[in-house]
Amino acid sequence: MNEHYFSGAPTGPERRRTVSVELFGRTVTVETASGVFAGDGLDKGTAVLLREVPPPLGSPRVLDLGCGWGSIALGLALATPGARIDAVDVNERALALCRDNADRLGAGGRIRALRPDQIAEDATYDQIWSNPPIRIGKQALHELLQTWLARLTPEGVAYLVVGKNLGADTLAGWLISAGYDCARLASAKGFRVLDVRPRD
Repeated sequence: MNEHYFSGAPTGPERRRTVSVELFGRTVTVETASGVFAGDGLDKGTAVLLREVPPPLGSPRVLDLGCGWGSIALGLALATPGARIDAVDVNERALALCRDNADRLGAGGRIRALRPDQIAEDATYDQIWSNPPIRIGKQALHELLQTWLARLTPEGVAYLVVGKNLGADTLAGWLISAGYDCARLASAKGFRVLDVRPRD
């Protein structure tokens, strides 16, 4: 496959498959497909993120950045019934899957699967969760994170999971140098989970 999961409109055939995944300790059935990130099911990094970080309480506004077929958004919607979640991706196939999975699990009214340009300019979030697309390149990744981290509320937090071999520690260092409060929350199975707070 020559295209990447961060292509806006994958050109290869959409081969959907039904898989069982565990999201915050709950096993659910979802659809995935070729041409999207983690098309075979729940990827290891996101599994670490959902295991190491507890879901929020109350009624937070949450962003799933790079939602893919919806693993993070779906898990949060099921674990935190009061949450309002924007699931963002550039991949139209991924967004369609996320919407269908949300409807399948009864969470369609609380998850909005949107392209980045469909998010209101003044939208802010109490939490951002992401397995960020490291392979888009360092400059593009930094621009992506700066754009969305700026949308955290003053008391907000972002949880990022990044492979150690893909530069997790380097990314943490860059975030700190850029003025963010960044701490390693967990390290498991070759991944780091980063806790990132807004710049002053």
